[in-house]
Amino acid sequence: RRAAPGASVASVPVADGGDGTVDAAAVAGFDRHEIRVTGPVGKPVTAAYALRDGAAVVEMAEASGLRHLPADVFAPLTATSYGTGEVLRAALDAGARSIALGVGGSATTDGGAGMLSALGARFLEASGALVGPGGAALARLAKADLSGLDARLREVDLVLASDVDNPLLGPKGAAAVYGPQKGASPQEVDILEDALRHYARTCGALAMAAEPGAGAAGGLGFGALTALRARFRPGVEVMLDLLGFDEALAQADLVITGEGSLDAQTLHGKAPAGVASRARARGLPVVAVCGRLSLDPAALHAVGIHRAYALTELEPDIPRCLAEAGPLLERVAARMARDFPPG
Repeated sequence: RRAAPGASVASVPVADGGDGTVDAAAVAGFDRHEIRVTGPVGKPVTAAYALRDGAAVVEMAEASGLRHLPADVFAPLTATSYGTGEVLRAALDAGARSIALGVGGSATTDGGAGMLSALGARFLEASGALVGPGGAALARLAKADLSGLDARLREVDLVLASDVDNPLLGPKGAAAVYGPQKGASPQEVDILEDALRHYARTCGALAMAAEPGAGAAGGLGFGALTALRARFRPGVEVMLDLLGFDEALAQADLVITGEGSLDAQTLHGKAPAGVASRARARGLPVVAVCGRLSLDPAALHAVGIHRAYALTELEPDIPRCLAEAGPLLERVAARMARDFPPG
């Protein structure tokens, strides 16, 4: 606004299903509801979901995310998604008729068994005892009883909103790709891989393990797709629809988007790529701001981004760049306004 005082600027919240999805919905006018649920290591945590006119936004990370683990402490074998199921149940209690389930930032690799347990499923060992929490315990699974699942789930349109389309198993699966990010050693990755395979086979849904999104959020995608009959859609597409992004585009001449790091992951369903795709369909130019940039102009153009501005171009020292991100962003915004004047 300082560089182009005549410009009309509208800010639109955007999320891709991961951290910040509920916050984005709340900024866009959804009502925010907070509840106490079971965290990934079994301790109570406060989680929120968003609701408007029967449409709910549930963010797995709110209940079962890495943010709820103690500092520098991971629980790759035992972390549970039970709290996510509790949030889903609360949304149903509040009258949700459609639910967008965002599944980024998870601490768990339990195939969604915890979530399903909170919704009425029973996972039993051969002795008849309930299987314990976490992915490793699924190796002892003898019977998956889904008959007690909340009947309201059959009437709800549930969308699995994810920024990844990994399968459940294999070298691109939940354990192999994301287990190490959740603290799993190579040996623990093998334990989780074997347990998830046994889980899928015992559930009679081994073929579904190969479906896109089944490996999202430590395999919670598999549980949602198989037991809850969810539909998989890229998270950014779901959220752009819910947040009224197309209506905002109708008034725009220029679209500005951004991400901490514009890199190869951006090209695979991250928020800037989704924003650029929608804008390109309307013939609108898109520019991006980021902390650091590792994509060349050809890669940017391929997803519809005309130009990218990196804070590291102004301040190459990373610690200083992080500490002074606010002022640097203001300088970059002024450059964008001069390079792309209104009209």
